[in-house]
Formats: sequence, C-alpha cells, structure tokens
Amino acid sequence: MIMTTMATALAAAETVNFDDMKAGAPPPSWTATQTGSGAAKWSVEKDNSAPSKPNVLKQSGQATFPVCFKTDTNIKNGFVQVKFKPIAGKEDQAGGVIWRLQDAYNYYIARANGLENNVTIYHTIKGKRTEKKRTDMKVVSGQWHTLRVDFNGNHFTVMFDGKKAIEWDDETFKDAGKVGVWTKADSVTAFDNFTYGSR
Repeated sequence: MIMTTMATALAAAETVNFDDMKAGAPPPSWTATQTGSGAAKWSVEKDNSAPSKPNVLKQSGQATFPVCFKTDTNIKNGFVQVKFKPIAGKEDQAGGVIWRLQDAYNYYIARANGLENNVTIYHTIKGKRTEKKRTDMKVVSGQWHTLRVDFNGNHFTVMFDGKKAIEWDDETFKDAGKVGVWTKADSVTAFDNFTYGSR
C-alpha cells in the first residue's frame, strides 16, 4: 500500500537538466525575468562541475530578484527541487526555488545563502518580499547543494542537502502556480537537475 502510494506520487515527477539545450541562451519553455529593477541574465552554460554534464542554467546578471520559471507548469500540491551552486556575489550568493508563482511579482520562495549560511522562506506579494522563517545551515560557495520544498495545502516543508530546514504554514497563495528558480541582487548562481511534480 505504501509503495503504491509513493509510486503514484512520484509518477508525475519531471527533471530538467538543460543538457540538450543551446548554450548561451535562456532555456526554451522557461520565462527568464526578474522581480523589480536591474537586468537579470539567465542562460544555459557549460559547467564541468555540473551534477549532470555538460550544461547548467546560470544567472549572471544583477537585479532585485532574478526569476526564471517553467512556463508550462501549473502545480497546486507537489514539490520542487534543484541542485544549485553559489559562485560569486558581494551582496548575496543565493540560490532558491519558487512555487505557486502567479506572475513575476507574486510567489513563494525558499532560498539558501552562501554569505549568510542560512535557509529562509518568504512570500513575495506585488513585488514585496517578506521573510517568514529562517534556519542557520552551512551553505558553502563553490559547491553543489540540493534545495527542495514540498507543498501541500497550506503546509510547506523545506529540505536542504537532505536535512529538514523549515516547516511553515501559510494561506497567501492557495491556487496552483508555476515553479522555478530564483536569486538575489548580484548573485552568480548555477542550477542543475530541476525536478518538480504534483500530488
């Protein structure tokens, strides 16, 4: 019974590893944008350290909150997971996942930061990001990490490198929405093995 339930839950999972995509351009079927001002730069790039070689999705511009989401997703209850590597940034070295995104100004975020060594969950409403919960965890720049959020109803569980970081309940965005990745400010961050699924 349990195995059947797990198999059903995972049957809807999909992984994007960016390896069959053209380097130097944003990934097709994704919306590469930002929340706020600046100029985010999202592109598929080669990276010899990639968990699945040869390509990653890289953010190398500067904007308030660079956002890149999978245009054809619409998930209410499920999960989103990504492997990410903070590379550089004087103000921030952040990598995050977003879910139940309505548009580039309304969504939930969980992010890990290599300068602050913490994992934080937020919601962004009309472009304004508000911190809700934070946990101190070691986030090493230049290394690959795994960030995952499971969301079901109003309950969210954030996992970082296989360990539970945050649990939080919220009613702001109840409807299905898109999933994607996120950074902040001058963060140069690589993403790979973007996995998502509905339940």
